[in-house]
Amino acid sequence: MPVCHGRDASSGPASPFQALSRPDFWFGVWDFLPMSSAFLQTTGLLIVSNVFMTFAWYGHLKFKGSAWLVAALVSWGIALFEYLFQVPANRIGSNGGLTTAQLKILQEVITLSMFVPFAVLYLGEKPRMDFVWAGLCMLGAVYFIFRGAAAPAAH
Repeated sequence: MPVCHGRDASSGPASPFQALSRPDFWFGVWDFLPMSSAFLQTTGLLIVSNVFMTFAWYGHLKFKGSAWLVAALVSWGIALFEYLFQVPANRIGSNGGLTTAQLKILQEVITLSMFVPFAVLYLGEKPRMDFVWAGLCMLGAVYFIFRGAAAPAAH
């Protein structure tokens, strides 16, 4: 019988903190996410897309003295690059077995993950606990939309 730190390993960890330090605990935490090549490609392209999207949608707020038409035209120019990454991301994800709902939740999580640092660092907004609560709600959305989903086939 294996012994871990003087204890019988089959009886479990001595404390909850020891459970968190076991690699097998963490490897199973994200099992509900499909980690295929299509999923990773989709995620990477959506991250790049969201960099452009965030600047297109909110970057002009730092230049309040500019005419709204100038801001709109610049934003449209930036948004073109957003779409050059977003469209292939969604097509790869869809062809890789992700549902439309999974693609949307993935995009929203990436958007929130990028928007909070952007709002704080670029726009100078104060960090708030509401950002944390919103992030936790998004993690719940990820769990519910991906649970029970079979991992898409790698392409």
